[in-house]
Amino acid sequence: MIDWIPVVFVTFKVLIFGACMFFAIKWHYDQGKRGADRRALLRAGGKVAAIFVLLLLGVLFFTFTLATKLGMDLRLP
Repeated sequence: MIDWIPVVFVTFKVLIFGACMFFAIKWHYDQGKRGADRRALLRAGGKVAAIFVLLLLGVLFFTFTLATKLGMDLRLP
């Protein structure tokens, strides 16, 4: 006999992701039709990229600090 739980959950997941992708694409298409200011868009993208890089460096620093405290050898061969 087939187990119906995975069938139901996978179907639900596909339907929800499909609806979310549809509305995300529609929202981006509608935003593009409004004619957003290109300078403001580039400035916002730069801020997001800078925040991402800073957070990435913070996680990297935290990881190496924690690994050193735990006694792991992180030297290259």
